[in-house]
Amino acid sequence: MSIDTPPITPQQYEVLHGGGAEAAEIAKQRLSRRRFLRRSMLAVWGLSTTAAVAGALYMLYPNLAGQFGSALTVGQKSAFPAAKPSDFKINEAGVFYHPEAKTYVAHLAKDTQFSLKGSDLQGQLASEFFAKDKDGSFWVALYQRCVHLGCTVPFRDDCVSFKCPCHGSHYNVDGEFLDGPAPRSLDRFAMSLGSGPGGTVTVSTGTLNNTVPHPDATTRIIPMPGVQCSA
Repeated sequence: MSIDTPPITPQQYEVLHGGGAEAAEIAKQRLSRRRFLRRSMLAVWGLSTTAAVAGALYMLYPNLAGQFGSALTVGQKSAFPAAKPSDFKINEAGVFYHPEAKTYVAHLAKDTQFSLKGSDLQGQLASEFFAKDKDGSFWVALYQRCVHLGCTVPFRDDCVSFKCPCHGSHYNVDGEFLDGPAPRSLDRFAMSLGSGPGGTVTVSTGTLNNTVPHPDATTRIIPMPGVQCSA
């Protein structure tokens, strides 16, 4: 029996086939019920579809405010004293870890000696998501994840560089590839700086640059460290 043809009693069947005013009233009632059932089914289908679409949109465009995947303010600039690469020390000078952003913030002193000069340097810094501050120093926000197999890469004070404990991928203070199985340099996030020493440091963890290749003589920004890094 179809939902569009509600059942009737034997008595109603006889009346319907006999005609007359009573038959017309029964037919009208059956039509109204059929419309009601159809509209109810359409309403249920509509609600289900709306819920499914809403869920899909939430998965694609979640509200990430204040969470990893959004722009996170990690502190004031005064909390990140700059240093030359050889003087980097985790959470004290030059390099600072912020687990809420899954980021190492590197702050290079304005008198850092770069491998490149002029427009070559400026172009490479821009392509690798460096931010230049008004005082002449440079900042870069490095994603903590090793680009080889995804392990968290610690910064090693003893060899002034990042060394992955899983398979040995090795990166310079600015995230550039040094050696090991990693296919490219560390990924980095876009970042923005507030004005003045009291300005804030914001890491845009939803904007990732994962295209920085192994550097060569024409693209390496920071000279390779002069200390060995043991396994």
